[in-house]
Amino acid sequence: MATQTDKLLSRRRTLASLMAGALSVTAGRVFAANEMAGMDMSGAPFPELGPLPPRPASLRKVTLAWNENAICTAAIPVAIKKGIFARYGLDVDFVNYSGSTDQLLESIATGKADGAVGMALRWLKPLDQGFDVKLVAGLHGGCMRLLSAQNGGVKSLSDLKGKTIGTSDLASPDKAFFSILLQQAGLNPDADVTWRAFPGDLLPVALQRGEVGAICGGDPLAWEFRKQHNLHEVANNMQGQYAHRTCCVVGIRGQLLRKEPYIANALVRSILEGGRVVGEQPAEAAAIFSQYAPKVPVADLTAMLREHAHHDQQIGTVFQGQIAAYAQDLKSIGVFSDGLNAQKFAQRVTSDPFKTA
Repeated sequence: MATQTDKLLSRRRTLASLMAGALSVTAGRVFAANEMAGMDMSGAPFPELGPLPPRPASLRKVTLAWNENAICTAAIPVAIKKGIFARYGLDVDFVNYSGSTDQLLESIATGKADGAVGMALRWLKPLDQGFDVKLVAGLHGGCMRLLSAQNGGVKSLSDLKGKTIGTSDLASPDKAFFSILLQQAGLNPDADVTWRAFPGDLLPVALQRGEVGAICGGDPLAWEFRKQHNLHEVANNMQGQYAHRTCCVVGIRGQLLRKEPYIANALVRSILEGGRVVGEQPAEAAAIFSQYAPKVPVADLTAMLREHAHHDQQIGTVFQGQIAAYAQDLKSIGVFSDGLNAQKFAQRVTSDPFKTA
């Protein structure tokens, strides 16, 4: 069955506090939830990020690309609804983008868009081509799932040896992520399993028919598949060493960072603040996002957002370290060559928009 890239696949979500992580790392501006309990986060700018650069006299028009069907980008409609972008002096045009990542990055690099929100594991390989786009923040963690039938005999990653895994896209972030987990479990993700692409909404059908031993995808589809078909969750990116690893990232046009630091700074702050609201008020965020997922009950959207790691946002050295870790992971499954220096790659493709603020 032919692949339908990105069809119905969702990503993930945003986070609760402004800089939250598993650890308290001041150098990376990551704040744990208990540290943020006493912070006054009702206004802008956030003191944790330092003062904003000088603000333009009038609203500045910018263009932000996002996938409006992905619950992982819920920070965007929340920031729109709450008037956060305007509060930072931004008049934002929003582009619902569903094309290839290479095309998206080229659009940002050439000024057709000023920034975008997307999946780290989808962006890293294309970024190696040298686009003038910088990853500047991790918005949240978690939202990908690997599912099997309750009576299908697949309860763990090791049970997948010799089996077929269904995905909506052979270049998807979920395929990359679960390939990494399979490799860590001692399986060769290319030789020990077979990957097969199906239209996203047919994945549970393929599982029921026995055409595949497991399926993988992102929320809200994966969450709904698990609920509606009573599926077993073999693995996800919300546990273990990945429980606090960023999943969804913010990318900004390189020239905007260099030439208009206020605009870049304000755009990233707006998105992070929208993500903070998602984490702190998931029911309200779910209600706001529901217009983009009208077939999913708001209660389900709320449960998804609560399950995701919206208390994790990263910038600075912590974020750069996470990108380096992903690059190293992608080397282990052959996406990057063995000769890639993961640390230097991360330094090249990331930037801290708050560093000089």
